[in-house]
Amino acid sequence: MPTSAHRVHARDRIGNGPWFNQRGQRVAQSVSELHGDTLDQARLGNALGKQFSLTEKGTIVNGVGDMPNQHDILTGSMSDGRAYTDTMDHTCSNWTSGADGQGSAQLGHSDKQGGGNGSWNSTHPSRGCSQPNLVSTGGAGLLYCFAVN
Repeated sequence: MPTSAHRVHARDRIGNGPWFNQRGQRVAQSVSELHGDTLDQARLGNALGKQFSLTEKGTIVNGVGDMPNQHDILTGSMSDGRAYTDTMDHTCSNWTSGADGQGSAQLGHSDKQGGGNGSWNSTHPSRGCSQPNLVSTGGAGLLYCFAVN
């Protein structure tokens, strides 16, 4: 686990926005809109959700009610896009472990459904780091990618 001095927050390495999905639809204008930094922004939210959180091929990710549900996204982040500051492993050994019993990954939901908080980037931990554990938690080991021009 990196020390706090070595943590890199996801929100600090994705650019300043705006961001668009594969179809060119705007999902967020700014980092604060993307993560809901203010109460008003959190209430309004960003445009991410089942119809906007598309794969690189422009297809919808199976979510709540679909079989199989694959809405879990590997993020390792808190809901504000920052890295955790505790000593727990939220990134499967900095995204290098696929083994059982070696931590877990913090997950978000591409459709913002379930988990009790509607967060696209921080809903719950995985059952473990192996592919079977990621699948059984409700995912497929999917990542979000942000292109920076």
